[in-house]
Amino acid sequence: MVSSYIRQLKLGTIPAPPPWTPPKPRRALRWIMTDPDVLRPSERQELKELRAACPELDATVRHIRGFAALMHQRRGDGLPGWIEQVRRDNLPHLHQFTDGVARDQEAVVAGLSSHWSSGQVEGQVRSGQVTRAKLLKRAGYGRANLDLLRTRNLLRN
Repeated sequence: MVSSYIRQLKLGTIPAPPPWTPPKPRRALRWIMTDPDVLRPSERQELKELRAACPELDATVRHIRGFAALMHQRRGDGLPGWIEQVRRDNLPHLHQFTDGVARDQEAVVAGLSSHWSSGQVEGQVRSGQVTRAKLLKRAGYGRANLDLLRTRNLLRN
């Protein structure tokens, strides 16, 4: 079977396989979302090849990493410039994100600039009783059953 395939390949009746096959989307996403300094050299090379093969992906990676830098460096003042850079490129998927950020830009700039986080409170307030029940369950480290949860919840009310 292999020799038959090679014979057909030599005759040119079967096109040669491409020298490079793109990675699976989940793997590529991991490479994009990971700090480039943490990637292995082989992964860095594959991401470089992937970005060279698709200019839109290359622009998307640049913008994603730019936003990540704003978040890590807590530079909310750089957000308007980042939004303008994204809008210059023809990337509808990122335009949708920037439109949402621009609608509430003052709050996003404050969130990117502040060292304080209200994440714990936000999770409890937004999700309501479901999050509270899970929080109480976790507080019991798996030992709490529904009767204990009901008791604690009733005592609170």
